[in-house]
Amino acid sequence: MQGLPVKIAIQGELGSNSHMAALAMLRDVAAAELEIAACATSAEVFERVVAGRVDGAVLPIENSLHGSVAEHYDLLLAEPVRIVRESLLRVRHNLIARPGVAPDDIKRVMSHPVALSQCRRWLAARPWLEVVNFYDTAGSVKFLMEEGLDDTAGIAPELAARQYGAEVLVTGIEDHAENYTRFHLLLREPPVQACGWPAGLGHAPGANKASLAFSVVHRPGSLVVALEEFARAGVNLTKIESRPVHGRPWEYVFFVDVRFESQAQIDEALAQVARHCQMVKELGRYVAA
Repeated sequence: MQGLPVKIAIQGELGSNSHMAALAMLRDVAAAELEIAACATSAEVFERVVAGRVDGAVLPIENSLHGSVAEHYDLLLAEPVRIVRESLLRVRHNLIARPGVAPDDIKRVMSHPVALSQCRRWLAARPWLEVVNFYDTAGSVKFLMEEGLDDTAGIAPELAARQYGAEVLVTGIEDHAENYTRFHLLLREPPVQACGWPAGLGHAPGANKASLAFSVVHRPGSLVVALEEFARAGVNLTKIESRPVHGRPWEYVFFVDVRFESQAQIDEALAQVARHCQMVKELGRYVAA
């Protein structure tokens, strides 16, 4: 049964940063066996994973400039999935157009609003360009190729140019070179072993990082006391994020990332933290990128 495709869902079009992250994160899967399923929404990605229509998903969780992807934290808490890998992708924005189109031919530039905002200085220096919000970076390249637009360029990853037969006119037009997005590889919980998975995927051998969600009991200092348990166990808290509890105004769930040295260490920390919490959910253990 080896050689069957491994199907991974992403949010957005083929050629996107999520597509690039999936290829990088699953480079131990043969290219001929890896199938990327493009989804319109993040909710659709999770639905496919939970229903078993795909073997897993690659989704962004945080950008070094724009912060966390709040919707994905909510979905991680609500759905039966677990994080098994993480990766960091350097984001490069490129001006991409149809083959044969010259830079002077471009009158309109389109891309996702976040990509446009990350190229603000480059665009501001060219006030004659009409800037158009589009639903997806790679989708802008797909659209201009399908519509035969010779006066329009998209801002997208280089992979989008290869995916749709376009050409890169200008590389690296982002404002900040140090622009990274952190991605997670998600599997369904309980696990379903796909025939094409590399051996051991999902078991995270050598895991030294964990993502957790918890809510504390309602008494003064309960959050401080819970966080102190990580310090007592020698576990390093590297990120904390809060999200509102749906249907319960002014109540919050805290999402944390922690680094640890052994499984016993994180197990002990979780046992102690749970004493101060109404709810604790381990979202995944994996090797830090």
